Amino acid sequence: MKRNGLYLFCATLAALLAGCATPQADTHDADVKAIKDTETAWVADAATKDPAKFAAHYTDDASVLLPNEAVINGKDAITAGMKPMMADPNFALQFQPTKVDVAKSGDLGYTQGTYTMTMTDPKTKQPMTDKGKYVTVYKKQADGSWKAVSDILNSDLPLPGSAPAK
Repeated sequence: MKRNGLYLFCATLAALLAGCATPQADTHDADVKAIKDTETAWVADAATKDPAKFAAHYTDDASVLLPNEAVINGKDAITAGMKPMMADPNFALQFQPTKVDVAKSGDLGYTQGTYTMTMTDPKTKQPMTDKGKYVTVYKKQADGSWKAVSDILNSDLPLPGSAPAK
């Protein structure tokens, strides 16, 4: 009988504790807005052509996947990889999300969107513009900010030597 009483006590205590738990605040809409604001600031930082400012939007262990390039891992490598690109006098980058969402847990989010990037064509020495799409995965930081952990660009330009897509 004592055993049944102990089970009943434990079940009642568990139910009371579960009832006292504070529900998690729904921050979805605020997090989506924060990620959109982060991307707006990131575009402004790209316009400064400052690789460190641009790379500050990545976590220390982030990865960038550019078309036809090896994966760039780590903020220091991303900064170094951006230096020659941003030193190009024709460099310009614009991007805008078409889709933004945040996990129910509130710690991961992503954007999907389109970009336009202008650079000097190494063969012709003339400005060339690339348009494409991207997906960026964000992780919420301890201070509440959002930083990119994985960033992939997918160019709409045809691969060299291939026919344009229809």
